Amino acid sequence: MLPAALIRIPDSVSSVFVADVSTGRFHRFAYADGEIADSGSVYMSIGQAGVGKQRSGDRRTPIGVYFVTEKLDTTRLHEKYGVSAFVLDYPNTWDEREDRSGDGIWVHGVDPGGGKRPRQDTDGCIALPNEELLALIPEFEANVTPVVVTRDVSWVAATENDALRLELEEAVAAWADSQVEGDLYAYLKSYDEGFQRWGLSRAEWSLLKVRANKRAPDALRVSDLLLVRYPDEGEIYLSRFRLQRVGGGTIIEMMKRLYWHRTESGALRIIAENDG
Repeated sequence: MLPAALIRIPDSVSSVFVADVSTGRFHRFAYADGEIADSGSVYMSIGQAGVGKQRSGDRRTPIGVYFVTEKLDTTRLHEKYGVSAFVLDYPNTWDEREDRSGDGIWVHGVDPGGGKRPRQDTDGCIALPNEELLALIPEFEANVTPVVVTRDVSWVAATENDALRLELEEAVAAWADSQVEGDLYAYLKSYDEGFQRWGLSRAEWSLLKVRANKRAPDALRVSDLLLVRYPDEGEIYLSRFRLQRVGGGTIIEMMKRLYWHRTESGALRIIAENDG
């Protein structure tokens, strides 16, 4: 049995962390040779006001899918952060779309010799006992390691997500192929009516893409594809992948995130996106 949120893990990701608020456990899932394995869990403390962060200073831990951006040297910080601290990329694109604010959400340790903090005792971060965090430090990789924070983990059989995984893989592939083929209609059809980016509506975004679409790339290569069901948001799915754009004798590489929404008709459409 695995968390329903974990749909596809790429070979480039060796560990995924799932923070289960309902049980107060911070799970690690190891990925190797095409298999996801439960590697156990440790106790965690979250925000004093619980979860569902909306604004700066509300002392809530955000619900969502985040990525470690850097490791901090806690010897230069207050001792309450313990042996180490890892910064998460809150607020992400989905948070910004939902008008959530704030920053400084970390996974960190506790006061030396402090043991376990109460279940709700931080300013919004996730705090782990120092000895447990020390053992996990090698598993945190900047700009690679996902941390899924959910109110309650839904467990499913390992094969239960197969159909959904294939559907999302095909949606990402169709999005890339439409650009190589220069099919602007098919490309824009991938986007939901409620899509937003850079403060632009779908109509404004479409006009921008029409004006910018001077030449189709020779190739778009998608690799390191991660697929995650977004917690607490119904049928919203995050696809994050490495994208190589080949054209004009150059190769431009970036990380891409597409947030997919299941429409009333059952189709998957992009409702938000960003780079990184």
